Amino acid sequence: MVMEDFLPDIDQCLNVLQTGGVILYPTDTVWGLGCDATNAAAVEKIFTIKQRAEAKSLIVLVASERDVLQYVAAPDLAVFDYLDTLNKPTTVIYEGVIGMAPNVLAADGSAGIRIVQEPFCKHLLKRFRKPLVSTSANISGQAAPANYAAITAEIQSAVDYTVQYRRQDTSAAQPSAIIRWKNGKVEVIRE
Repeated sequence: MVMEDFLPDIDQCLNVLQTGGVILYPTDTVWGLGCDATNAAAVEKIFTIKQRAEAKSLIVLVASERDVLQYVAAPDLAVFDYLDTLNKPTTVIYEGVIGMAPNVLAADGSAGIRIVQEPFCKHLLKRFRKPLVSTSANISGQAAPANYAAITAEIQSAVDYTVQYRRQDTSAAQPSAIIRWKNGKVEVIRE
């Protein structure tokens, strides 16, 4: 994989994201529906596509620890050391999230944020310079698609742009682990 493989997709995604649209894209876990996590109208589109109650919060992707520091009021920095020991993409539920659309946050002001390592996502996030919503590309209550081929036509037709990169990848992807980090201790929400 070389960066040139996905640069045209990055440009298309940026155009859609900057105008409040929704993309269908490969992540470090499953294929996701994504939008600007700071744009409440764009986030609303995701809830509509997924037919999901807004009471259920969404995962947000960022490119680096620095991004977490920008969007979380007072994170415990020890969480970064813990994440460095893991082999599986892991979403952390942070309290005191700031600067994101209100409909991204849970009722208590927390949000699940994952620092991505996957090259396409990392490059897209660095170029966009804002966090992205990332929720599995399925109708709420249905199984998350293991790869692009498993995404329904209903979902594919509901987005503003579908990434070309990695569509042929047939390996079965898994959702991220989810943890809550509180007082230096890990609470596993999803393994």
